[in-house]
This record gives sequence, C-alpha cells and structure tokens, in this order.
Amino acid sequence: MNNDKTLYVSDLDGTLLNPSAELSVYTKQALGKLIAGGLHFTAATARTAASALKILDGLTLNIPVILMNGVLIYDIGQKQYLQLHKLAPEAVQAVIGVIRSLDMTGFMYQLKDDALTTYYESLDKEPLRAFVEERVTRYYKTFGQVGQFSDIDPNHIIYFTLLDQQERIRSVYDAFHTLSGLNLTMYKDTYSPDLWYLEVFHADASKQNAVTYLRERYGFTRVVGFGDNLNDLPLFAACDVRVAVENARAEVRAAADYVCGASDADGVVKWIEAFGKT
Repeated sequence: MNNDKTLYVSDLDGTLLNPSAELSVYTKQALGKLIAGGLHFTAATARTAASALKILDGLTLNIPVILMNGVLIYDIGQKQYLQLHKLAPEAVQAVIGVIRSLDMTGFMYQLKDDALTTYYESLDKEPLRAFVEERVTRYYKTFGQVGQFSDIDPNHIIYFTLLDQQERIRSVYDAFHTLSGLNLTMYKDTYSPDLWYLEVFHADASKQNAVTYLRERYGFTRVVGFGDNLNDLPLFAACDVRVAVENARAEVRAAADYVCGASDADGVVKWIEAFGKT
C-alpha cells in the first residue's frame, strides 16, 4: 500500500448500528459508496461471525473484521480466520471453577475446525433466555446445551460470556483478576438498562492488538476508530484519531479526540463523509 493510507474501524452496537441493532438505510448506502470509492473500512465488535456478518451483509468490506473483542480476525472474502486466540486448557478450567464457585453461568465458545459452537448449561434466567432467543431468531445461530461446561474438551475454548446485573458481574470480574492468562472486559448492555456483560478471553486478545495486526499486515499509517462503550477503549488505544458517538459513555467521550453524531443519526458515516480521506 501507499504510505498515506487510512483505516477506519468502527464498533457495531451503539456506534455504527441503530437502536434496532441494524445498519440504517442511509449508513448502508453511504458506507457502500465510500468503500467503493476507495475507503478502507472494517468493524471491531464483541459479536461472533454468526451475527456480525449477517448485520454487515451487503457491504463489500475490503479489510478483515475484528470479532469477539479481538479474539478472532476474519477475512470475509476468503471466508477464513486470519488470527485466533485459544484459551489455555488450565485457564478454561480455572474460569469454570470460579463461575461454579459463585453460582453463575453464561455461555462458553468453542472454535474447532473453523466451526464456532456456543454452549450453555441452563437458561433459568431471563437475560440468558433472551440472549439465545434473539440470536436464534435474528441470526439463525445455533447453541448447544451441556450438563456442565467442564464436560467439553478445554483445548478449543476461546471465550466466555456472562451477563447479569452490575453488582453480580462485578463480583465475578473481581474474582477473575486472581487468574492469569486472561483478558476481561466488563460493560453495560447497549439495549438493556440493567444488564451488564463480562467477557473472558486470552490475555493477548484485544481490539487494540487486532487493530495493530491489521495496521501492520496492510501497511496503514493512520487509523481512525469509532466507539461508544467501555470495551471500545482498547480500540481507541490503537488509533491515531478517536471518535466517540454522541450517545457514548462518559469514559469513552473523555478518551475521544472528536464526538460525532449519535448512533441513531448515522453519526459515524456522516463524520467520515465530512472529514474522512482514503
């Protein structure tokens, strides 16, 4: 690539997507036109390929997407993972032990032979049932139930997702800090006033490291990032220019160089149209 190339990287939920978790007609059409004109653009999300690729369907992204907070980098055109970070078996067992000791459960993700499987132990709480129902209904994602997470081979586990009220999630977050080899991200759900996420993955995986990988692989000299939530702060750490949407959390706005319009007003794409360059 030339020495003057910019990469634009946007979070999805709460940033590029509208409150219905979709690309608006305006954003989809405008972004498609910008990409066709030479803009280098990709997404960095906590979502898996199952939902992210369906959301982005119709956009011809020319740069691989960052999935699961940097655990995976996926080349849509080649239909292959360029990078993945598996948890060490002993780390998986330690995480399961903490979850069990605190009477928590959630979702455990296995990537084996390029096939991603999401397991759960039970759906006895409404947030867990809603999580599964939405992803099955909207994105045709499949889930597998197990008696215990420890029943699954720990050699191919890449991720855990827990969701509950903030106080409960905080107690698990604090417990996980006693373990090594992990990266943790805790943030409020974009679509629910009372729900918080805690996601657990390999220590070397992050939106920051994934963006750095793309910068080096494709020779970008400038990266512009867009975000709204706490798990976008690592994304900002890898960027030369940081842009928070108007609806972003205060911590994200404080870390930003600019504030663009809100996610429900096509803020990201309108900022790129006004200030972007290829």
